[in-house]
Amino acid sequence: MPRTSVAKKTRRPRDSLSRDVILEAAEVIAVRDGLDGLTFAALGKELHAHATSIYRHFRDKDELVLELIDVLRAKSYETPLVSSGDWREDLRFTARAIHANYLRYPSLAQQMAVRTTRRPTEFRNVEFALDALHRAGLDDDSAVSMLRVFGNFVRAASAIEAAVHALPSSVRATDELAWEMEYRQLPAEEFPNINRLSDRLLGVGDPQVFEDSLELILDVIELRGQEQRTARAAAG
Repeated sequence: MPRTSVAKKTRRPRDSLSRDVILEAAEVIAVRDGLDGLTFAALGKELHAHATSIYRHFRDKDELVLELIDVLRAKSYETPLVSSGDWREDLRFTARAIHANYLRYPSLAQQMAVRTTRRPTEFRNVEFALDALHRAGLDDDSAVSMLRVFGNFVRAASAIEAAVHALPSSVRATDELAWEMEYRQLPAEEFPNINRLSDRLLGVGDPQVFEDSLELILDVIELRGQEQRTARAAAG
C-alpha cells in the first residue's frame, strides 16, 4: 500500500526571533531582491515565521531599513572608530569605508545617502569626523560646515558609483564601451580635447576618481585649518 508523505512547513519556535536575527535576514533579502523586495511578508518567509511577528521588533519597514543601514555601516568599519592620531588619515579611513559599503550594498545606497538614521553608528561617525576636523585646525563654525561638505561628497560620489553597479549588466557594459569606442571616434576638428585624450578618459567607477576627489577635499580642509591657525596666532 503506497504511502503519501505530506510536506509540512517548519515554523520557527515561538519567541525565537530577535532584532539581530531579523536584521540578518533583511540583509539577505535586500541584497538578493532589492529594497522593494524587503517586506515583512518576505521576512516571514525567509525566517519561517508569521509576518506579524516581525512587528513585535520593528514598528514598520522604515524603522527596519534605518536600523539595517546603521548596522551595515558599523560592519563596514570592521573595527571600532579609534583615531590614528592623523586627522587626514582618519577622514580618509571613514570615506573609504563608507564608499566600500555603498558598493557592497547598491540596492540600499540611495537610502544610505539621504537618510538620517539617528542611531549609534551614525552618532559615533559624526563625533569622530568632528574631532578630526578640529584637529585639522578648523574652528567650530568651519568644522560643522566642512562636516557637511565632506559627508555630502562621500555619500554623493559613492551613491553614483553604486547606482552604476545596480544597472543591468548589459546597460552597464554598453555605457562603459562608449568611453572606449564612441568617444575615440569623435572628430578632432569639433572635439579636439576629447580626441586627444580619449584613450585616457576615466570611467565613472574608476577608483582613481574617488581617491583624487577625496584628496582634493582633504587639501581644502588642511589649507583652511592652516589659515585659521595662523589667524589665531596673529590675534594672540
